[in-house]
Amino acid sequence: MARRYDSRTTIFSPEGRLYQIEYAMEAISHAGTVLGVLAKDGIVLAAEKKVTGKLLDLSETKSGGYGGSGEKIFLLNSNVIAGVAGITADANSLVNYARDYAQRHLYQYNEDIPVEMLAQNLCNLKQGYTQHGGLRPFGVSLLYAGYDPHYNFQLYHSDPSGNYSGWKATCIGANSGTAQSLLKQEYKEDIAIEEAIGLVLRVMSKTMDSTTLGSEKLEFATLTLDAEQRPKAKIYRPAEIDALLKKHDLAKKDEDAEMKS
Repeated sequence: MARRYDSRTTIFSPEGRLYQIEYAMEAISHAGTVLGVLAKDGIVLAAEKKVTGKLLDLSETKSGGYGGSGEKIFLLNSNVIAGVAGITADANSLVNYARDYAQRHLYQYNEDIPVEMLAQNLCNLKQGYTQHGGLRPFGVSLLYAGYDPHYNFQLYHSDPSGNYSGWKATCIGANSGTAQSLLKQEYKEDIAIEEAIGLVLRVMSKTMDSTTLGSEKLEFATLTLDAEQRPKAKIYRPAEIDALLKKHDLAKKDEDAEMKS
């Protein structure tokens, strides 16, 4: 009888593969796109939001505040924001864990947690779920956008296996291959935050499954420094996203409405 090497997380196949990890990554490849670009003076994150139905009550999202009330971009600490692709319930669990760990570090050392330390600790947790019997891997990938005074702005990506890596610009979720090729063509080493915002919006408009680009299907955030050189995270509200799209001539809905009229 053929053995079911994918029936347990901890069983290797004869080729040395862990199928449950590969299945988790496959789930992420069907999730909404999340895009991150590192600029010399900040970081930009954008995420495709899956709208499940017209009757969904989005009133709280529209009035949401600083911490973000969406499902794709979260504030982990005052110096770190994260974009998630995959199973949202798994992401919520990891986000809560990361917030708790960041606050314990702040309490113990009286300084914000270094970005890589937070990513590494979350990856240790995720790796543990690939090693113990009776547990399944987290079906979510994260992009960490953060700042610390030693290494300035940093962008990291982690996957269900517990691997993480640093990037200048990257994409996770659906259509990530197309987005990566566009980023390779247009990304510049000395890009400024305003140029990065335009680049992210252009790439999202070409890679999102939706034919229209609007605040109901897009989440957006930036991490910059304020006047006192402290990290300032901004998670955009729907009205601000619509204004940003209009500024970059990507508000397709408005254009379509004008053509019809």
